[in-house]
Amino acid sequence: MPEPAPPPDSPDAGPGGIAAADYIRARVRDDVAAGKYGGRVQTRFPPEPNGYLHIGHAKAIALNFGIAAEHGGVTRLRMDDTNPETEGSDYVAAIEQDVTWLGFEPEGTTVFASDYFDQLYRWAEQLIEAGLAYVDDQDAETISAQRGAFGEPGQESPYRDRPAAENLDLFRRMRDGEFAEGERVLRAKIDMGSPNMLLRDPVLYRIRNTAHHRTGDRWHIYPTYDWAHGQSDAIEGVTHSLCSREFKVHRPLYDWLLEHLDLPGERPQQLEFPRLSLTHTVMSKRRLLPLVEQGVVDGWDDPRLPTLRGLRRRGYPPEAIVEFVEHLGVGTADGIVEIELLESFVRTHLNRVAPRRMAVLEPLKLVLTDWPEGHVEWVDAQENPEDPGAGHRKVPFTGQLWIEQDDFREDPPPKYYRLTVGREVRLRSAYLVTATAVIKDASGRVVEVHATYDPDPEASRKVKSTMHWVSAEHAVPAQVVLYERLFTDPTPEAHDGVDPLSFLDADSRIVRDAMVEPALAEVGPGEVVQFERLGYFARDPGPDLLFHRTVGLRDEWARIQKRAGAPGDGQR
Repeated sequence: MPEPAPPPDSPDAGPGGIAAADYIRARVRDDVAAGKYGGRVQTRFPPEPNGYLHIGHAKAIALNFGIAAEHGGVTRLRMDDTNPETEGSDYVAAIEQDVTWLGFEPEGTTVFASDYFDQLYRWAEQLIEAGLAYVDDQDAETISAQRGAFGEPGQESPYRDRPAAENLDLFRRMRDGEFAEGERVLRAKIDMGSPNMLLRDPVLYRIRNTAHHRTGDRWHIYPTYDWAHGQSDAIEGVTHSLCSREFKVHRPLYDWLLEHLDLPGERPQQLEFPRLSLTHTVMSKRRLLPLVEQGVVDGWDDPRLPTLRGLRRRGYPPEAIVEFVEHLGVGTADGIVEIELLESFVRTHLNRVAPRRMAVLEPLKLVLTDWPEGHVEWVDAQENPEDPGAGHRKVPFTGQLWIEQDDFREDPPPKYYRLTVGREVRLRSAYLVTATAVIKDASGRVVEVHATYDPDPEASRKVKSTMHWVSAEHAVPAQVVLYERLFTDPTPEAHDGVDPLSFLDADSRIVRDAMVEPALAEVGPGEVVQFERLGYFARDPGPDLLFHRTVGLRDEWARIQKRAGAPGDGQR
């Protein structure tokens, strides 16, 4: 269950000191009402261009764009590109595409922290001149050890009291490439005894003799995230800097750096929201990267991954993703959301818009022995029963059909209502048929079912089963990929000392050679259709006739809620 709402005197409390579930929106409303920032609201979405976005980022995107839009404000897309070793223009392009795919349009062109490297450098010199920053000659391991631990103060660097002029000279020589990587850093002079470890003289600049994807070889020093982030917000005129909850501990440093610079106007304020996690998957790049590098998945767009590229390839509509994260709201605590809740939003959206088609994933031949030889009848099939205006399509029906192997049993179990010898069933949008005999191969496996049909298309006898089918003469071969959860455990990262990869499901991806109706060959790349009785499937963007299972027809979220005995929001 979610944690309690923040107390009235908390920075996370709502309007008038009353705790609110969506405390960020409450804070923004208070600021606008008070005339703070002149009543202006400006947010930003600031990913690092060192990886691909996942559904957790979708929550951040929707929150930033949504809050700004609610107040007539703007949101900019900014790349916090301060680490040249891991960043690249390919990630920039992918992030831009994903944001647009979700349906959001940033204000103006994409901006970059690297756009502000000159200004950030000048401000760093100002801190040095004010005695608030110094060059430290110690290596990273020593600096880390001197920071101390929670409950005990850190140890001041022997270089902490260098004269400003000497610090300035060394910093400029760092900038000019005179020193090797790791030889020196620039640190803020704050408080080595602070209970907040991030205030114990944090590093602001480090030497990186690496080319940057935008600035090339110009710089030999690069700002840290903490130094670049708040100052970039200030340069751009951001009013509310929305970050995920792990950055809450960074907020005092964010404020300290802004307070000690001569900035025009009101400083931006950082507000934090809970991260989004889903069951049966992992979100962090640290966890996802081995899956890609070890070939467990087919790449960053593998439909089993929570990346937006993977969800797009699987057929998740962007509208459903946005509706899902907006439904969750902000809340007050990090939580794990059942993946079935996300799937219910996808299923609900697709049920309204996806055309219906017929496909057989495990074909078994059905022969109508009394069907006129060579006759083809084009029957009317409904495009989408949820959309009366969608109309009908024509589907070829012949005397030889493909049905699912599971739709016939020679020795049916109890409560099996589909086809067996002597039983009548209805073929979707076509005729009533009765099985009369079977043909088996040498191993005794049924390979063909014979049946007769009622030629009266208006026959209205009640039967207990309606089955899908595909004309064998007109069937188009296709491949269909079925997916299960990537991890068998709902919380693979929650077990101390256990590698999450040990919970991988070896059968999370199964490929079937299917037979599909001719209309499916015309489905465009990325388009999602409902395979009747089977689920929703998306056409792969590649050249082959390949379909990915998006979600099934059964509402697993409703089942979970029924089992729980009460409605819920999916947060645990």
